[in-house]
Amino acid sequence: MSAKGKLITLEGIDGSGKSTVAKRLAENPLFSDFVFTREPTGSWIGEAVNRAIHSDTDHLAELLLFAADHAEHISKLIRPSLESGKNVVSDRYSASRYAYQGMTLAGRFDDPLKWIQDIHRGWTIKPDLIIFFDIDPGIAVSRCGKRGDRTKFEKIVFLEGVRENYLRLVEEDPDSFVLIDARRSIDDNEKEVVDIIQSFL
Repeated sequence: MSAKGKLITLEGIDGSGKSTVAKRLAENPLFSDFVFTREPTGSWIGEAVNRAIHSDTDHLAELLLFAADHAEHISKLIRPSLESGKNVVSDRYSASRYAYQGMTLAGRFDDPLKWIQDIHRGWTIKPDLIIFFDIDPGIAVSRCGKRGDRTKFEKIVFLEGVRENYLRLVEEDPDSFVLIDARRSIDDNEKEVVDIIQSFL
């Protein structure tokens, strides 16, 4: 029976460079036997998530769509890949949901981040390593250009809250996270992530 593979996830706010590095890793011959994926997925449920994000869908309904997409992702790709001994790298995973939806649901629950974590207990697969691209939201938004439908100020305020949620997750589970300074160039970030993954494995 093959050894269980490792689940490595890349996390960070919009504009942190995370997705660009993920694409480069997927093209790197060092990781040719890895499975690369992302959330939201490209499935019909993931497409529904993206439609919800860009509409006036209720935030709780949006969260539940994210959770459904996550469940399908685990069932159809993550678990089978890990059980076959494949290492998996996901561009965004559960920590994104905790951090982002923890902000969209602020004021609706006493502790939305914990509430969202609780509804995932018992069925999600915890990553073996989470690489968090940490960056000041002001710098991140300047990198995004016109991406997104909020004003610059609104987006910075929102992402400040998301970053605080991420840092709370790091504080609660420091052994699972490695932080990198995402203010640097994409080339520098990519090199550090490659080094981190190789050292971890």
